[in-house]
This record gives sequence, structure tokens and C-alpha cells, in this order.
Amino acid sequence: MVMYYLLLEWKIERRERKMESSGEMVAFPLLITPIDNNYRACTIPYRFPSDNPNKPTPIELSWINLFANSIPSFKKRAESDDTAPDASAKADKFAQRYAEILEDFKKDPESHGGPPDCILLCRIRELILREVGFRDIFKKIKEEENAKAITLFKDVVHLNDAIEEEPKRVENLVRGIFAGNIFDLGSAQLAELFSKDGISFLASCQNIVPRPWVIDDLDTFISKWGKKPWKKVVIFVDNSGADIILGILPFARELLRCGTKVVLAANDLPSINDVTYHELLEIISKLKDENGQLMGVDTQNLLIANSGNDLPVIDLSSVSQELAYLASDADLVVMEGMGRGIETNLYAQFKCDSLKIGMVKHPEVAQFLGGRLYDCVFKFNEVSSC
Repeated sequence: MVMYYLLLEWKIERRERKMESSGEMVAFPLLITPIDNNYRACTIPYRFPSDNPNKPTPIELSWINLFANSIPSFKKRAESDDTAPDASAKADKFAQRYAEILEDFKKDPESHGGPPDCILLCRIRELILREVGFRDIFKKIKEEENAKAITLFKDVVHLNDAIEEEPKRVENLVRGIFAGNIFDLGSAQLAELFSKDGISFLASCQNIVPRPWVIDDLDTFISKWGKKPWKKVVIFVDNSGADIILGILPFARELLRCGTKVVLAANDLPSINDVTYHELLEIISKLKDENGQLMGVDTQNLLIANSGNDLPVIDLSSVSQELAYLASDADLVVMEGMGRGIETNLYAQFKCDSLKIGMVKHPEVAQFLGGRLYDCVFKFNEVSSC
């Protein structure tokens, strides 16, 4: 019952916030319609109609356990949040409540708005954090990693620009996205690794698993890139730090050099270490020179949009009107990161070309795809016309 009221409060808060800012949420305009028949946000089916509704499926149990295993790292971040009074007590309350709800799902999958999927499990976690008094438990680490990545931006861009052959330069940019995407504190294993040793961007570039990746359409993508076909690209961005600054922004800059308009869609509210709309505006401001350029490239065609999302995954049937307007005439949609491009939207169909790109950071996702942990997904779908 408590979770029911939390979900109700979330819906009311979300509706009021959207009415104050960009209006009611709408469907992403480039999804194949009718959306009800053609779009399912979650990639991995946790259950099928033939499954017993009163008993959790093996897949549901494995994902419930995955989220349960992440509780200690979230609790640790929450305890160190110096913006929240009594952070330690609130962190304990968060950990206890979330663990209890996950246990409830094991007993009754239809409790708390279930049956569970990755969107609901993420949403409940965020709701509890906010309900006990936390707004952004990863704020400090995001600021630290953004500052580090900003100092490396010029070097990364120079390395890319020095590659004369365009196909090799594009592949290097793609590898940079994968390397940056490792900075994901939603993964329990990576969160532990990061807290101990940190993660080097340049070392990560060298250590990406060899091709062919578990889904590998890079050659087709590079071939089409050479024809300069895209007039406008929408990129749903993922993490702060190296991911956005050393991975996505050099990639976006290369598109701008080709004369392409680029829309970067970022979260409305904080969730894990994902970059938010306001944080991204600040990052871009710091990277621009006195002429408003990104390392010699004009940014007049670079737009930043508030996606309206507040989770590390995304349901494209509900985005901000601002994003819908800016994306309506795009001819390439890029879903970046495991949450937006693999765990959700891997099989989403669009009216135009689409790219789903991210690193596999959960064993459960690797098993579903038939790949390796830290394998890469590069799924490019081309349509005849946009």
C-alpha cells in the first residue's frame, strides 16, 4: 500500500512538473506507429502470458537479485551525501525499504505495481531515495568526474582529428563512446571497481573487447557515414564524466563538422550518475572557447534538450514536448548506454535510421544477448527513407 501511494505521488509530481515546464508528456514522434502495437520499451521479457501471475519467474528473480545487489553501493553513496541532513539514517531507511519491496516481489510479483520490469525496479528505487530525503546522491562524484574529463577533452579531440582516414576516425570515435560508457555507477561491479581504483578512459579505449562484438553493425554504419546522409541527429545521452565528455561530445563534434545538426537529449532529474539537462548545459559552456566553438567547430547547430526523463532507462512513449518538437525532423536517432539502448529500446523501431550503442555491464544482459560481460552492442538499423 505504501508503494501504491509513492507511485501515485510520483505520477502527480511528474504531471505538475511537466505542466509547469514543457507541458504534458508525449510519445517520441519518430517511433513507428501505432505505438501500442509496435513499441515495447523493455528489451528483456521477464515473463510471458503463460507464466503463473502469482509466482516470480526465474528471470524476474535474477533481476530482483541484481537490483538487491546494488543496494550496498547506493547506500554508501547516500551516506556520504553532505547535502542531506541525517544522511546515514536516511540511507539506512532507503536500503531497508527497497530491500523489503524487492523481497515482496519474490513473494508476489503483482505487488507494488508489478509485475516488475527494469523500468519499475528503477522507478521504485528513485522514488524511495526521494521520499526519504535524497535528491542526487551521485552529485559529488559526477562533479569530480566531469572536472577530470574536461581536462582531457582537448587531448582526446586532437587524437581523433589526427586520424586522416575517415573510416578509421569514425571507428575511433565509436570506441571512445564504449570506453566512456564504462563510467556507470548503476552496475554494482563497476561501482566497486570505481571506488577502489577509478577508471582510466585511455586505458579503457585499449581494453575494449575485440570485434566482432555481440551485435556489430559498425561496418555498415561507417559505410553510410561516408555518404553524409544525415541532416539532423538526436542522441539520448547517458552518464556524466568520461561518457558524455570524452565519448559522446567528440562524436557529436564530428557530426557537426560534417554539417549535421545535433540534438543531445538529457534527463530532467538526477538518476544514478547520468548527466542531467542542466549539468550538460554547464559542461558545454565550459568546453566552448571564447568564440563559442568546440575545438574549432561551430556549435550553432548543437542543441540541448530536456528529455523529460528521470530514470537511467527510458520509455519513449513518454518524452517532453520540447524534445518531441526538436526531434520531429531528425533522420538518425542514437540511443546510447546500456539503460537506454540495450535494457530498453534495443528492438525499438523508428521511422528513420537508428543506432543503439552501449557496453554490456550486467551478466544477465550478456546472457540474454549471448555475449560476454563488457561486450559491446552496436546495432544500426537503416530505413529506405526518413
